[in-house]
Amino acid sequence: MRDTAIFDFGGVVTSSPFEAFNRLERERGLPHDLIRRINATDPDDNAWALFERAEIDARGFDAKFAAEAEALGHELRGEDVLALLSGDIRPRMVHALDWLKTNGYKLGCITNNVPAGEGAGMSRSAEKAAKVAEVLARFDHVVESSKVGIRKPDPKIYQMMLDHLGKPAASCVYLDDLGINCKPAATLGMRAIKVTGEAQALDDLADALGVERGLF
Repeated sequence: MRDTAIFDFGGVVTSSPFEAFNRLERERGLPHDLIRRINATDPDDNAWALFERAEIDARGFDAKFAAEAEALGHELRGEDVLALLSGDIRPRMVHALDWLKTNGYKLGCITNNVPAGEGAGMSRSAEKAAKVAEVLARFDHVVESSKVGIRKPDPKIYQMMLDHLGKPAASCVYLDDLGINCKPAATLGMRAIKVTGEAQALDDLADALGVERGLF
């Protein structure tokens, strides 16, 4: 029986920053998905990886990301991208968290984030940071890459969550908007759900937990 749900935060509980990335690319006349391409190049040691493990600060990220963009023939500062990271909270996801908690499910959150902005959601204002904090308070445990020095898809960060919750992988459902981050969860034995949209994610979550669709 699956009695635990573990969520990614950005792109799952909040809207995806990828939408904001594409908007910036259109505005700047840059290639579609350039930012994601930069992020995928040298994925363990690029600017994003180092920043998500808190191995560089915001100034270091700004410069290193700009150098990586320049290596691909484009001009884009890291600071411009940081402003796009904090998505909008999805109300149905928050309702789902409340329903799950009320009905006795354990809740975890594993988020790759960076030491920038305010709070775990990397918010650009104190007001938004407070709203994000209210949502995060619903989880039994939150693991932030920038605090533990490990980032998805490293299997150790998933095991860290399982150990803290005291749950076997087989009892857990894991939701993430990146397939590369779903794979380690599935390998450990979790039921992994790749999130492409809010309604799809909630329907798939209901199916994975064996409850009626539409309850959350």
